[in-house]
Amino acid sequence: MGTQQILLIVLSVIIVGAAIAVGIQMFNAQAYSANKSAIAADAQSFASQVVQYYKTPESQGGAGGDVANMTAAKIGGFIGWGADRTNNDSGEYIIDGDTAGGTTVTIYGRGNEVKGGTSPVRPAVRTIITLATGGISAKVIDIPQNTAIGDVKNQTFGS
Repeated sequence: MGTQQILLIVLSVIIVGAAIAVGIQMFNAQAYSANKSAIAADAQSFASQVVQYYKTPESQGGAGGDVANMTAAKIGGFIGWGADRTNNDSGEYIIDGDTAGGTTVTIYGRGNEVKGGTSPVRPAVRTIITLATGGISAKVIDIPQNTAIGDVKNQTFGS
């Protein structure tokens, strides 16, 4: 084999390797972005169910518009979690335990996908439900990879 043929083989191997590396990186970025969207959608769905629980009469298993009935355990039971936290394929979610007697309920979520680098991060969502108006506001951020679901509420979500 000539020197030119060996050079072409080596060059081809380098190009194919670079293309594979870029493809893997693009796939991981898309998976992270999809996970971020999925936890935001899940949190919105859970928030709608919290509003439904608040407005459902007590005789039908709801809170009857009474904030005293808005405990994390009762809300979780109504929306099918069984408790104040749950998880699914997208991530893990928790209802802020300080909800009874308040005017808002907060749901925090932490995604499963991790974005690499020197400081790996994962997506997190904070969804605030204003009971009186039924308003829902959400904020999605990146948090350190090792943040426990119970510590997500201590993260800075901004305004």
